[in-house]
Amino acid sequence: MPMMTRALTLLLLALPLAAAAAIKTETVEYQDGDTRLTGYLTYDDSVSEKRPGVIVVHEWWGLNDYARKRAEMLAELGYVAFAVDMYGDNKVTEHASEASGWLKQITENVDAWQRRALAGLDVLKAHERVDGERLAAIGYCFGGATVMQMAYAGADLDGVASFHGSLPPPADDQKGNIKARVLVAHGAADAMVPPERVMAFQQALDAAGADWQLVSYGGAKHGFTNPGAGAYGMEALAYDPKADARSWALMQSFLTEVFGN
Repeated sequence: MPMMTRALTLLLLALPLAAAAAIKTETVEYQDGDTRLTGYLTYDDSVSEKRPGVIVVHEWWGLNDYARKRAEMLAELGYVAFAVDMYGDNKVTEHASEASGWLKQITENVDAWQRRALAGLDVLKAHERVDGERLAAIGYCFGGATVMQMAYAGADLDGVASFHGSLPPPADDQKGNIKARVLVAHGAADAMVPPERVMAFQQALDAAGADWQLVSYGGAKHGFTNPGAGAYGMEALAYDPKADARSWALMQSFLTEVFGN
C-alpha cells in the first residue's frame, strides 16, 4: 500500500475515536443548609477510568460563563471539574456594588464561608467519575480567597491554586490544618491586593509550615486571567494575555505534580 494511502487509511480509522470524545456538562443542584446551590460539572466522557477532580470557584460576579469556561478547559485536560456556586439562587451580576454585597455576606462568617465551599467539594468527591483520593481546587479573585479558606479548613485537597485572589491569611487556630500544596498567581500591579497584604500572607503560610509558591506577573492587574475584565468599567481590572497564558501553564504543571501524573 503506498505510504500516502496508508496514512489516509489510518487517519480515517482514527476519526470515529476522535468523534467519540466529547466534553459533557451537567447542572448539579445541591444544598448548604436551606440555601439551594447550582453548580456546573464537566468532563470528557471518552475517558472511562476515574480521574482527578478539580473544584473551580468563581470571581465575585458569581458563577458566570467565565467560571464555566475554566471548568471546561480543565475537562479538556482530562479532569472532572466542578464549578461551584457560592451565592445560591443563580445569582450573577456585572455590577461591582452588588457583587461586593454578596461577597460580604459570604466572607463575614469564615466558618460558613468554608462550609459552603466544602459542600461543593463533597459533590465532586462523590461523583462516579472522580478519583476521590486526588482532588484540587482553583479559584479566581473571590474564588482564589475561597480555595485558600478550603485549605485552612483542612480539606483533603492535594493542591489549591489562587489566581488574582485577595490572599487572606489563615486564622491562628487553623494554621496547622493546611494539607494542600499552594500555588498563587498574583499580578504585581494588583491595586486591590497591596504589597503589605501579600507579605503578611506569605509570612503566615511560612509560620504554618505550608508548602507554597507565589508567582508575581509584572504589570498584571487584578483580574488578569479574564478576557472580559475590562468590560466591568473598573480601573483596577485588566486582562493580561501573557500573564493569563503563563499562569494557566504553571497551573497545569502544578496539578501534574500534586496528582503524581
